[in-house]
Amino acid sequence: MDRFLQAAIEEAEAGAAEGGIPIGSVLVVDDRIVGRGHNRRVQRGSAVLHAEMDCLENAGRLKAADYRRATLYSTLSPCDMCSGAVLLYGIPRVVVGENRTFRGPEDYVRSRGVEVTVVDDPACRRLMADFIERRPALWNEDIGE
Repeated sequence: MDRFLQAAIEEAEAGAAEGGIPIGSVLVVDDRIVGRGHNRRVQRGSAVLHAEMDCLENAGRLKAADYRRATLYSTLSPCDMCSGAVLLYGIPRVVVGENRTFRGPEDYVRSRGVEVTVVDDPACRRLMADFIERRPALWNEDIGE
């Protein structure tokens, strides 16, 4: 398995262990993780702390040139908000652990020049399936249903 996707899975597991939604993300620049995060909506009572947003926040202020060399890894397909951050910062590559559970605007992001790779990783699918089975109301809240 890709070590960066594995790091995102570890973030997702950390979120689950905290009682949150098991989605994780890492930002990689020049083959090095510069930011890590996981969905903290439950833990922080936040409306916006999806894994990707937490990851970008934890990466801190980066130069535009850094973002242009970056790859964002996420265990689940990024939503509209998180995809918007990818476009805003000019991140050229996104690696998605799985998009069966939820599929964000991948086609739109691709149409804007971002390379989107969907791995369809069994561990990512299992994390989400187990979570949704245990806490369907929380999942529906997170995806806005």
